[in-house]
Amino acid sequence: MRILVTGGAGFVGSSLAILFKRDRPKAEVVALDNLKRRGSELILGRLREAGVGFVHGDVRLAYDLDNAGGFDVMLECSAEPSVQAGYDGAPAYLIDSNLTGAVNCLEAARRNKAVLVFLSSSRVYPMKALREIPLEVKNERFVVRPGAHGLGWSEAGISADFPLAGARSLYGATKLAAELLIEEYRALYGLTAIVNRCGVLTGPWQMGKVDQGVFVLWAARHLFGGSLTYIGYGGQGRQVRDFLHVEDLYELIKLQLEAPQSWSDVPHNVGGGPALSLSLAELTRECRARAGRAIEIASDSVDRPYDVPYYVTDAGAVTGRSGWTPKWRAADVLDDIFGWLRTHQDALRPVLAG
Repeated sequence: MRILVTGGAGFVGSSLAILFKRDRPKAEVVALDNLKRRGSELILGRLREAGVGFVHGDVRLAYDLDNAGGFDVMLECSAEPSVQAGYDGAPAYLIDSNLTGAVNCLEAARRNKAVLVFLSSSRVYPMKALREIPLEVKNERFVVRPGAHGLGWSEAGISADFPLAGARSLYGATKLAAELLIEEYRALYGLTAIVNRCGVLTGPWQMGKVDQGVFVLWAARHLFGGSLTYIGYGGQGRQVRDFLHVEDLYELIKLQLEAPQSWSDVPHNVGGGPALSLSLAELTRECRARAGRAIEIASDSVDRPYDVPYYVTDAGAVTGRSGWTPKWRAADVLDDIFGWLRTHQDALRPVLAG
């Protein structure tokens, strides 16, 4: 078996590549990446030590995918992952990477008669509709008003039935457009494609930023120093996200690949759910305890057009279908991140310190 991982020097792609090689040592696992994102250069040694091959290439260029060779499974992890991308009036790289790149990956999977695992995003859900979910304040976080529910949402979180009409950010639009193309490739060419709409993924070797990888960023700034700000919704840090350790995502994909045809039907919401959710204020408290110090958090009450106050994944459909549930608990995820930061602080400080 040959597994090609696009975005293979990124956090998720490299983590999946290394885990698949660990559990399938006879398989050839190859990571393809353009190394554009800062910190990806730190990943190359990890890939090499794990026995994962590397191809310097770009999904925007079809011939780079051709040069990577044939494959049986493609894990499509490439993306410009920032929800802020394009808000500066320059959306070309985002669209080329996430949409043109997805088309090139679809074509490569079709030609190779391979199974495609596409990592989509919770950002496919429209922001106005998410903001209209009735919330109330409970201690340091927003919560769904008890007993409230609607199409695709409840206290259990957001399910894949949530309505898709409305604007969602250019990033979310490119992911949803790619999902629609995948549906057409299934119908027209018989492509086997698994679509996982992931919430916040985290763990060691994520080079966290405000717009992507916030849990690692928060931990790193508490440990190494730097500035942080509660932005929007009163500037109190009450907005909530759930999170999932990348190893739990791996366990699900490994399970899905045991019977890929049975998962190639509808998009699947994948995340940690209510039990693995924190507000920024709660995250600050957890980081202070682990870092042994407090840093000042600035406050900016102005809402941002690309933010929502609450997103928690309802992965109940995936659990009901397969029995999969996250094994990593919230405290263990944060302990894992802090342990990694301390162990590799000399290499990571220049990338993650503010």
